[in-house]
Amino acid sequence: MYEERTEIKTPEFVSLQFQVAGLGSRTAAYIIDQLILIVMNTLILIVLFFILIGWPTTQFLTEVTSLTIGITIIVLFIINWGYFFAFEYFSGGRTIGKKMIGIRVIQDNGHSITLLSSFIRNLLRIIDSLPAGYFVGMMMIFFHSQHKRVGDFVAGTIVVHERKEKKNNKSSALEKEIERREISKDDFIIESWTLQSLERKDWNLVNTYSQRFMQLPLPERKQLTKNVADIMLPKIGLETADKDDYDIENTLLVLYLNLREEWEFEL
Repeated sequence: MYEERTEIKTPEFVSLQFQVAGLGSRTAAYIIDQLILIVMNTLILIVLFFILIGWPTTQFLTEVTSLTIGITIIVLFIINWGYFFAFEYFSGGRTIGKKMIGIRVIQDNGHSITLLSSFIRNLLRIIDSLPAGYFVGMMMIFFHSQHKRVGDFVAGTIVVHERKEKKNNKSSALEKEIERREISKDDFIIESWTLQSLERKDWNLVNTYSQRFMQLPLPERKQLTKNVADIMLPKIGLETADKDDYDIENTLLVLYLNLREEWEFEL
């Protein structure tokens, strides 16, 4: 009943193991997110209050119309629901609370959460919050073998702990080179749908290139860089014509960092 790890088979028939996020870590992340939303909601209500009293003028608006109330309710709903929906889709399954706790939402097949999955799981928060205090959601998370709430069950998602990067001597040279070049995965934006369109073989190619990157003599490295760039960069909508060898190497290393988020599942 309280299985802490789960094995997922990807569409590429690769078995991945994850540490499932339980009720405690998910509750902690939810509390952080709610505190952020409370601040946002309070600021909106303060702004509304000043609008209603006619600030900065001295003229008070004596009528609070049903339209004003309706618009306020809609805005608050969009912010409170959209916060989870937008962060989970655009931030790799992590709200601010989830990121601080070290958990993320993924699909049951091990891939990153999709737009539809994020929409469904967050829309069904309405059911998970019944009858009050998120009771249904907490009971589902507590008793389900993979700690899923109703939204996870319907959307085909699961919440897992962030994997820890495997540290070994083989990768240390590459990591030091990436650090020396001051490269990060955010150096250029790769759309989520573009990343999800890449296959396991694409990750294997980029990963192999990156791991051999520091081991090859310069002429061989240049040739390998060109070959890999000709294959991979068009797939993510980038051209090589206006880039020199160093820029192309950096671009492929940034691609490696982004694909590692998607494919290198190591606890």
